[in-house]
Amino acid sequence: QVQLVESGGGLVQAGGSLRLSCAASGRFLSIDAMGWYRQAPGKQRELVADITTRGSSNYAESVKGRFTISRDNAKNTVYMQMNSLKPEDTAVYYCLAKAIHTTWGGTKDYWGQGTQVTVSS
Repeated sequence: QVQLVESGGGLVQAGGSLRLSCAASGRFLSIDAMGWYRQAPGKQRELVADITTRGSSNYAESVKGRFTISRDNAKNTVYMQMNSLKPEDTAVYYCLAKAIHTTWGGTKDYWGQGTQVTVSS
């Protein structure tokens, strides 16, 4: 019912920047919280940042001050500006959206396909 399309990943040198985007489309009443997770080889998937519909955000300590999450509710899109990238930021980044499908607020989680971010030293 909901498809998330991610874009913006790529190869960048340490200290560089990338901007990720994730747009939700399909059948839903609205999108609740959205967020970005990442998974590096041999490591567990971890929360990078998330954001509510009202704009309240949360960041992992490792990216605080370097990454900024934002969203455009009219476009059902979440963004993440990543600055001062480090090699340890290398991972597949996944978008998560909680879609509201019922008038009483029931939600279901949807994941994007993942976009590779590689930071070279």
